[in-house]
Amino acid sequence: MVTDITADVRRLLADLKRMVVSEDGLGLAANQIAVPLQVFAINPAGADAGNRPYCIINPTVVATEGSVEREEGCLSIPDVYDVVSRPELVRIAGIDEEGRSVEMEATGLLARAFMHETDHLNGVLFIDMLGEVRRRLMADRLRKIEARELRLSRERQSQTAESE
Repeated sequence: MVTDITADVRRLLADLKRMVVSEDGLGLAANQIAVPLQVFAINPAGADAGNRPYCIINPTVVATEGSVEREEGCLSIPDVYDVVSRPELVRIAGIDEEGRSVEMEATGLLARAFMHETDHLNGVLFIDMLGEVRRRLMADRLRKIEARELRLSRERQSQTAESE
């Protein structure tokens, strides 16, 4: 949980917004970049809901209504998509980038992003919401992605060690 908007937190907010836009994503949670804070960025342009990315700190889902099934993906699991049921309307409360309490309501794709990123902060991936058969069908692809990420991580660690 974020208790103060420090210089480090402001850098994190800026980084999240920059990354979500550069990856052409709709949302990005802090823990997706190995920062264990309750913060996510939203790029509303990805949902045709505005132009400027913003962050929500310490988000809490206040209310949901309805249910819509739609294909979903994730920046953490590239090239993997599947149909997930999400609320049609989501209301979240949190803190904005200036430290003010906010409550936001969204429908459609933006509501999906609010739930997706809040789930990330709670350790849930969209694939965790799939049935057992669907997860088994994509298990091979997920193992390949995991192996690739592990290899890339080791290469980065090796390069960092060599440069020191």
